[in-house]
Amino acid sequence: MKLTIIGTGYVGLVTGTCFAEIGHHVICVDNDAAKIKTLNEGSIPIYEPGLEELVKKNVAAGRLKFTTSTAEGVEKSDVIFIAVPTPSLADGSVDLSFIEKVAREIAAAMTSYKIVVDKSTVPVKTGEKVAETIHRYCKAKVEFDVVSNPEFLREGFAVEDLMKPDRIVIGVRTQRPVAAMKSVYAPFGAPIIVTDINSAELIKHASNSFLALKISYINAVSVVCEAAGANVQEVANGMGMDARIGHRFLNPSLGFGGSCFPKDLSAFIKIADQIGYDFGLLKEVQKINASQMERFVKKILDTLWVLKDKKIGVLGLAFKQNTDDVRMSPAIDLCLRLLKEGASLCVHDPKAMEKARAILPNVTYVQDMNDVAEGCDALVIATEWEEFKKLDLERVRKGLSHPILFDGRNMFDPAEMERLGFIYKSIGR
Repeated sequence: MKLTIIGTGYVGLVTGTCFAEIGHHVICVDNDAAKIKTLNEGSIPIYEPGLEELVKKNVAAGRLKFTTSTAEGVEKSDVIFIAVPTPSLADGSVDLSFIEKVAREIAAAMTSYKIVVDKSTVPVKTGEKVAETIHRYCKAKVEFDVVSNPEFLREGFAVEDLMKPDRIVIGVRTQRPVAAMKSVYAPFGAPIIVTDINSAELIKHASNSFLALKISYINAVSVVCEAAGANVQEVANGMGMDARIGHRFLNPSLGFGGSCFPKDLSAFIKIADQIGYDFGLLKEVQKINASQMERFVKKILDTLWVLKDKKIGVLGLAFKQNTDDVRMSPAIDLCLRLLKEGASLCVHDPKAMEKARAILPNVTYVQDMNDVAEGCDALVIATEWEEFKKLDLERVRKGLSHPILFDGRNMFDPAEMERLGFIYKSIGR
């Protein structure tokens, strides 16, 4: 099929590339000329495991193309996916100006029937507004359908998630676009749920909010475990073996971050407020998430007392492993708090250091993770990169002025760390 993806961020680029990989002909559109130039030169502006190789492969095969022209994408495709940003506003609602702008551009370029698909995460009833906008600005007055098709990609595992999805959600107003949408996704072999547009839009917000709730729940349990002298990992393992609960998202940490969970949680609370329901449960999830960071910073302060003029090493800057994304990263938040207390920082991240420089210009960036601790008063693990499990702990201990390690991701065994001579502080243990 001939498909266009408007927006080449994490969602748009991965979606377009994977569509090309299964045989569709895909045009990816973005108004950022520098980004399109980078993509056409064979590089990608983000780190996502496996993505760069797939981009190069499908560009070479002629199935994947990049352009700044929305009109070209609309003219040459049957199905147009909107995958532009939907950032949060100060009140927790969502900025839909990018969606509206693209809808107008699509309308202006349409001369025949098209299927317009909302791939971006949007509040319920956005599909109705997109349809109204296209109808208003389409001078050719041709027929079209608007479809909601929310994404469920995890950064760091996005290619895997798109190639092997749990389910495909398709929200429609009429049955006309259903066959074409099923054809788009048929090669993936996943269950396809066809529903109304409003339900499809709510499925995404309800899903992400539930996962955020699960993370905050285990973080709250970790507080109880610390107070009771229990081990939160043992508790989580026992819980996770119940098939009704499962192990995923039961890892205590500094709290959730990134561009999705905080934004979608705020948006769902705002959506509920606007229709007259006070979603107090989700507001408590937000409070727990914020307090988790407060407790971890207090743990550092209680141990080191005064941070002014102390040197602290930090491992991890991305909001999670396997990505270079530092948007709303708990690790970045932690660094900013430590800097505010007067500490100086030496930091390392396998992929996110370049993007972090704009936010943290006054820290020392270290290329080797084993060198971060050298001369530091303490070391902090802030992101759960698998590489960090391979730290040369003996070298780290000797490099530290004091053998103090704060583990915000529970990556090491407390008994083993004590045996190695560390003052080791983790979460819920």
